[in-house]
Amino acid sequence: MAEIKKNILATLAYFDVFNYPLTREEISLFLPVKCDPVTFDMAMSCLVGCRLIYRFDRFYTLKNDPYLVKRRNDGNRKAAEMIKTARKVGNILIRFPYVRGIAISGSLSKNYADAESDIDLFIVTAPNRMWVARTLMHFLKKLTFLVNREHYFCMNYYIDEQQLEIAEKNIYTATEVVTLIPIQGDTTFADFFTANAWTRDYLPNHIMRVSTAKPLSRFLLKNLIEWLLNNRLGELLDNKLMRITASRWDQKTREKRLNDHGMLLAMATGKHYAKPDPKNFQINLISRYETRIAQLLVENQHSVAN
Repeated sequence: MAEIKKNILATLAYFDVFNYPLTREEISLFLPVKCDPVTFDMAMSCLVGCRLIYRFDRFYTLKNDPYLVKRRNDGNRKAAEMIKTARKVGNILIRFPYVRGIAISGSLSKNYADAESDIDLFIVTAPNRMWVARTLMHFLKKLTFLVNREHYFCMNYYIDEQQLEIAEKNIYTATEVVTLIPIQGDTTFADFFTANAWTRDYLPNHIMRVSTAKPLSRFLLKNLIEWLLNNRLGELLDNKLMRITASRWDQKTREKRLNDHGMLLAMATGKHYAKPDPKNFQINLISRYETRIAQLLVENQHSVAN
């Protein structure tokens, strides 16, 4: 049972980085190992009894702080409203050429939002036309600044169907993948989740969602533009837009420009992807997570072992 206790603490430690308490069912869902319910419940009771974890109503946390539960409940309510808005945004964006799938990502995909939250979106495009799609979609985002709705259109992660597998494989990316909420492109995300079956190495109990997405519809203007660009001209245009965008983002990074949340603007780019540069966030987060686990195990070695 000692190993299960360690894994429960590790699960809570990950979400503790975000000050996000979990229910019993969520802890079981994000547990990095398989575990029978009886052993799991015994381990949970032991950890609560030893005050290594704290229970408030139906939530568990490493911190003896009931405010975290209020924060989560408030965030869940706000997220429910923002997810409705995100679905409306998805209904607009799926009409753009070469867009094949849209999913909610970030904190909103974990059903949490606050006053500073954006609607983060994960976009899948047709092969070799990702940069055409991205450029057209970001023209729309420029217009949203005029009506103060830019936070509804945070399209910050793009991949295309030729390279569906996420390159970085760690607890952070696994969690981000399995918690995506697909809203457009059901078969696209079925293929995406198949390509990222490696997430089971980190989260073997989590089933990825596909049924939340609508099937793709046909749109006349979208089909016409794709027909016009499904040739050598479209390939040249896609490559050109990739070079222009990569150059502009490199300049932003060199100038140490920050986004609205105070983070350095940086983007990793390639023919089949455009995503936030993982060096700016993932390494720091995983380091904090691993340090927290090590600290817990050292401080509570006797209680965990028994």
